[in-house]
Amino acid sequence: MNPPSDRSFTVPHPDRFYIGGSWVQPATAETFSVINCATEQEVVRVAKAVEADVDAAVKAARVAFDHGPWPRMTPQERAVYLRKIAEKIQAVEDDFARIWTTETGTLYSGAKGFIGPLMQATFTAYADMASTFPFLRPARSQAGKQAYVAQEPVGVVVAILPWNGPAYLLPYKVAPALLAGCTVIIKSSPEAPCSGHLFARICEEIGLPPGVVNVVTADRDVSDALVRNPGVDKITFTGSTAAGRVIGAAAAQRIARVTLELGGKSPALVLDDYDIESAAQVLGRPFFSNNTGQVCFSLTRIIVPRARHDAMVEALSAAARGMVVGDPFDPETTMGPLTTARQRQNVERMVAQGVADGATLAAGGARPRHLERGFFYEPTVLGHVDNRSAIAQEEIFGPVLSVIAADSEEQMVAMANDSIYGLNATVFTHDADRAMRIARQLRTGTVGHNACCPDFTIAFGGFKQSGIGREGGAPGLEPFLESKTIVMDQFIAA
Repeated sequence: MNPPSDRSFTVPHPDRFYIGGSWVQPATAETFSVINCATEQEVVRVAKAVEADVDAAVKAARVAFDHGPWPRMTPQERAVYLRKIAEKIQAVEDDFARIWTTETGTLYSGAKGFIGPLMQATFTAYADMASTFPFLRPARSQAGKQAYVAQEPVGVVVAILPWNGPAYLLPYKVAPALLAGCTVIIKSSPEAPCSGHLFARICEEIGLPPGVVNVVTADRDVSDALVRNPGVDKITFTGSTAAGRVIGAAAAQRIARVTLELGGKSPALVLDDYDIESAAQVLGRPFFSNNTGQVCFSLTRIIVPRARHDAMVEALSAAARGMVVGDPFDPETTMGPLTTARQRQNVERMVAQGVADGATLAAGGARPRHLERGFFYEPTVLGHVDNRSAIAQEEIFGPVLSVIAADSEEQMVAMANDSIYGLNATVFTHDADRAMRIARQLRTGTVGHNACCPDFTIAFGGFKQSGIGREGGAPGLEPFLESKTIVMDQFIAA
């Protein structure tokens, strides 16, 4: 089977921003170059926002929230628009897949059947919540009066999308915000802005009221100005913990609301009763294939009993050596490139530091010799990793697994928790009671049993410095709402 000959995709109005329901001219002629990470060739140039542009987006969103119809509609009325968005996504789902593959290096074979249906399902799920979520519920005051608890929109929301999966995460930020009655400014990353433009066209085509959704692409300095803008009521951000600290501190200055989905250094605990080869099948190829390891919840710290360390290193190394690294559009490829040259340099630096700190390089650790262009890096396995070393403590965001030996089950749990992060974990054991007991001891937002199990349909988020708040499901709607207590002097009809 050959890769698709046509790898192009549509970028609506790349030279403009979508603000106030129209495609508007930027304040300057500055642009970002979008690079195909497999070829290092420019795909398109998109407009670069300056502070005047993001101020205009905030103003449009503010007017739409303060004076427009959107927050005054019923949730059921807003749900009609969410269903229209879902329908439009279906028509361009292949464009979303091609964009994701080109910008980030994720495999097209996986993206094609995944990203469009996921986006559709998320918008549809939140539309369904219009009839099930308690936006207004009766209560009784202490004095016996009729009362109500109303859930009302938090206001103007800035949704900051990451470069590793903008189309993947956009629905979990935008769909609940829209259902709640908020207006939104989507801030795309310079490395991966094209999904934002495509989504803006969908909002235009369905006739979303002006200013309800606005889309700009900005670098970090301008993003900081956006976060600090007094017209913004809430920021929902996915990205690094370092950037999350800055955003959280800025928001705290004016008590703006935040949802922060941040970094991870997630552990997999392979207990003494579980087959090493079976665990390696879950932890090896799926990890390397999934966006080249550029995934916040990846299980990158493999903690095993000391007697089983070498067997795990060999099993994971065999998986790494069996990967086919190359063109992410080719169906024979099992791992694509990293997203940027800067990201590859960071992975190279971290692996070198790991070896210098005493880890053993068991597989990979270099750029593939057969690929002269593109931001490729070999799938890599490190053994004899010290759990306190940088390679085990810092998020790498690349195709690197670290195997760590422990002397007891208690030490495995302690090592798993010995991290500033707490996003995801998995316990491999055939004993379900043992798995539950250990899961309750792990300080992470999600724990899987014998599999990597993050589930946005339930809720996703982290403990500690992996974030604040949850995305997905009903818990992902609540951060876009403010709770208002209304106590009536007279009883009113139900």
